[in-house]
Amino acid sequence: MAVVAIVGRPNVGKSTLFNRICRTRHALVDDRPGVTRDRLSAPAEYADRRFIVMDTGGFTDPDAGTFAEETRRQVLLALEEADAVIFLADARTGLHPGDRELVDLLRMSQKPVFYAVNKVDGREQSVHVAEFYALGVEKIYPVSAAHGLGVADLLDAVTAALPAAWKDDEAEENPQIRVAVVGRPNTGKSTLVNALLGEERVIVSPIPGTTRDAVDTPVEALGRRFLLIDTAGIRRKGRTREKLEKLSVVKALESIDRSHVVVLMVDATEGVTDQDLHVGGYVQERGRGCLIAVNKWDAVPKDPKRLRLFLEDVRDRFRFLPHAPILTLSALQKKRVSRVFPMVLDIFDQFNKRVSTGAVNRALLNVTAKHDPPMVSGRRLKFYYATQASTRPPTFVVFCNDPEKVHFSYERFLVNQFREAFGMDKTPVRLVFRERSRRKEAGPFEATLPRSPRRRP
Repeated sequence: MAVVAIVGRPNVGKSTLFNRICRTRHALVDDRPGVTRDRLSAPAEYADRRFIVMDTGGFTDPDAGTFAEETRRQVLLALEEADAVIFLADARTGLHPGDRELVDLLRMSQKPVFYAVNKVDGREQSVHVAEFYALGVEKIYPVSAAHGLGVADLLDAVTAALPAAWKDDEAEENPQIRVAVVGRPNTGKSTLVNALLGEERVIVSPIPGTTRDAVDTPVEALGRRFLLIDTAGIRRKGRTREKLEKLSVVKALESIDRSHVVVLMVDATEGVTDQDLHVGGYVQERGRGCLIAVNKWDAVPKDPKRLRLFLEDVRDRFRFLPHAPILTLSALQKKRVSRVFPMVLDIFDQFNKRVSTGAVNRALLNVTAKHDPPMVSGRRLKFYYATQASTRPPTFVVFCNDPEKVHFSYERFLVNQFREAFGMDKTPVRLVFRERSRRKEAGPFEATLPRSPRRRP
């Protein structure tokens, strides 16, 4: 798929243009310069052409700030990956020496480059566009990313220079598996993502809060397509004070919503904290597949008894996620990182599994025969038949005589039995109880039950 990178100095509106082209609010936008640090990618479609748009951090002097050198390196990597480049400048601040430096780099890249000047909202700003011709370029596109002015003309030129359109992913048999890496700040999420990719794709630093946006990176492994989503650390509500930090947490939670499988990072040197359980609870509420990754395992003393008790404590505290496998690893040393993709794929295959109605009803018959439904208010619960309604996660509708009387303990028993019967030990399973419609004919499950003979009058 063709990649279009947006580059420019800090605070010229790259993330605003990125969101405008992708028609999303994927990238954080703020008046403060340097908000974007990593490369952000998202699919876009324009004039029947589909491509990937890549947002980058502000290109600046490497000594300009804490993450300036890393951000600059990410911009250079984006230029290598891109098939076309949009250079963006700011009409309000005018031509800047940093613009000239970046344009010189773009000329050496030998990639198609489209020069745009942003924040041209009217005649007052349009008069300043002419000075950017001093860069020695033939064509400049005045745009307003905030209001959409001139963006269509820019995209007409960009898409005309892109390679042929790519095949629609939705038509493929093997869908892309979205994997969100979440956890508290500084648990090693970005380090794990880089280890899985085999490159320094996202900025890593011991400073908590380095990652702000949710960074999407496609990758192929085990013959399947994955989308790795690196997220900002999720702090407790009382500790998120700055506006940007709160927005980063919102983006991280949204990443859980759009993922199939969540890799929940836990710091082995600190053990399971209440915030880890809070994040796990959010994953459980959203019904996502989950892998609990205990990172920094190389820093834990190698006492067999202590390690066993530690893992037992992890399983006990995450008992509300009984289906989530636990993997100990060291993202920094790349120990057992190779096991992540196979485990995620196993979780997703169960998460996406569908069972025939006949198999579901046979399992329900065996379960109720093994353990009779309880008596509730002097009336025995009756389960007539069941069917799988959906996947991701597997959801089963069970028809009975009194849905409101099904106790949570018996529901949990049914879930565990379904997991065992259908090979779904690594995915959440949902049950929905409904009252059978009042019809004279029996349902498919009820018809399999023996009928008691009628008494003659």
